[in-house]
Amino acid sequence: MKITITKSDYDKILAYAREQKPLEACGLIAGLDRADGVREIRRVYFLTNTDHASEHFSLDPKEQLEAVRDMRKSGFSPLGNWHSHPASPSRPSEEDIRLAFDSRASYLILSLQDNPHPVLNSFHVEDGVSSKEDFEILG
Repeated sequence: MKITITKSDYDKILAYAREQKPLEACGLIAGLDRADGVREIRRVYFLTNTDHASEHFSLDPKEQLEAVRDMRKSGFSPLGNWHSHPASPSRPSEEDIRLAFDSRASYLILSLQDNPHPVLNSFHVEDGVSSKEDFEILG
């Protein structure tokens, strides 16, 4: 599966993650699973990391519910979530893999480790195994 995100939405995630640093920033992604196999991110959501931690996150449940309501109202499907790694690479940690309960979800991880050159990747996690998804920033 290929995942796409607009440069504009990527820039918004990057700005929010930098703003939240040294804490992990987090949120949800929504959009469409197209017939041609492309998963198109159309909207990103910025949620509070209720753990207020630099090495893990929990999404605020109330904000999560509001985001899902907005997705449905907008005709989008929940596609997964995103979070930042302020000081580690763009790959799932052991905890990220352990907590990835939805095998249909895409998990985007933005690394701010090499600050002038942030890295955003998307992962699929199933049965405790993560694999990198084909990911493209458009425009």
